[in-house]
This record gives sequence, structure tokens and C-alpha cells, in this order.
Amino acid sequence: MTVVSISMPDSLLERLDRFAEDHGFSGRSEVLREASRTLLDEFEDPRLEERDLMATVSVLFDYQTTDVEEALIDLRHEYEDIVASNLHSHVGNHNCMELFVLEGQLDDISEFVGRIRATQDTLLLDHSIVPVDDLGGDLD
Repeated sequence: MTVVSISMPDSLLERLDRFAEDHGFSGRSEVLREASRTLLDEFEDPRLEERDLMATVSVLFDYQTTDVEEALIDLRHEYEDIVASNLHSHVGNHNCMELFVLEGQLDDISEFVGRIRATQDTLLLDHSIVPVDDLGGDLD
């Protein structure tokens, strides 16, 4: 197995170690392998391929990190063909939330979410995807 070196903040490393211990993982590497598989498989659901989809994407960030907001504005314009709606809201004393409603194909939605994930200083990213071509269809 290839050894890979990564950089991460101490606080994240501490959380990773606690998670491994609390959930019975043999160590950091096992947790990171599982997280990598989950992330990579996230948008490889054959039930969603070649379908018209709707997605909601929520992003939370500290309002003082203007780089995040600027990156999200740029993404909204770059992906205007799939961004059906966008809402900005203030959450608590120091945070902002961007909610995106997307309509499109899995590849485009996956790319949009991946670009947000790659944006530094986001505090939270959550999303859901549903097919709209057959809302009575079965995703089980």
C-alpha cells in the first residue's frame, strides 16, 4: 500500500484521532480510507445518472471570511445554467449561510458541490439530490 502525506490543522487531526478511537477504527489511515471511498462514491449512484435532478446545497461560513462569499458568488455565475435559486441568510452572530437550488445532471451538480468543498474556510457543506423526471419513482 502506498504511503501518502497530507497536511491538516491540529484541531482536525485531534478530531480524526478521537473519531478513530470512538468508532473502533485501527487508526487515522483507516478513517481516511473510508472517508475517501465515501466521498468518491457519493456521486457515482447509477440510479441518478442520465436523469434530470434537483439538488439543494447549503454552505455555512464565517461572514468575516469574505473569500468564501466571493468564491460562492463566482460559482453562482459560472454555473448559472444549473443554479435555479440562491438565498443568502445570516445565522447567529458571525455566520452566513448560502442555500443553492440546482437543476441539472449529476455530473454538473457533482462538479458544483466539489468546487464548494475545495473552497477554504467553509464551516459546513450539506446537500441532497433528488430526481425530478419521475418524482413517483423509487430510490430504494
